[in-house]
Amino acid sequence: MSNYDRRSGSERRATNRYPVEVEIEWQTTGERQTGTLSDVSFDGCFILGSGEVEDGDHVLIFIPLADGMKVQFTGAVANHVFEIGFGVKFDRLSAAQREVLVGLVRPKDEA
Repeated sequence: MSNYDRRSGSERRATNRYPVEVEIEWQTTGERQTGTLSDVSFDGCFILGSGEVEDGDHVLIFIPLADGMKVQFTGAVANHVFEIGFGVKFDRLSAAQREVLVGLVRPKDEA
């Protein structure tokens, strides 16, 4: 495992990341697991959770909407920190997925 701060240096994404706290579900292989989305951008996100993943694993992320539905995102594990969580680089986002992300970071009084 490399010894760098995941939030700095060459591994830092070029797009703005926004802090959020959203309970989500995610899945690599096997059953869905729960986690917390802790920051997000149009490029990817960081999920807090103790599930076992490896860099490069394909991951499905299920973000809940207010109506009880969930929007599925796909991506690959970009980095992981054992027992803390992992960063995901999203696959190409649809317009609808982008709108979901905008809704997560928009101040509630603007919604």
